[in-house]
Amino acid sequence: MLLHNRINDVAEGQLLRVLATDPSTTRDIPRFCQFLGHELVREQEQNGVFTYLIRKGEA
Repeated sequence: MLLHNRINDVAEGQLLRVLATDPSTTRDIPRFCQFLGHELVREQEQNGVFTYLIRKGEA
């Protein structure tokens, strides 16, 4: 829900960096991007912190 609200504040084509500690984000964020037409540019995990770089798709 927080991601959905935050992506609305980003202009089309801009990047949003998301940091998370919940392992379920490895499933949820790619699905979020696919379902809403955003591009998951990068996904990585380091020391229990998951970092995602999302390019906002067309509105």
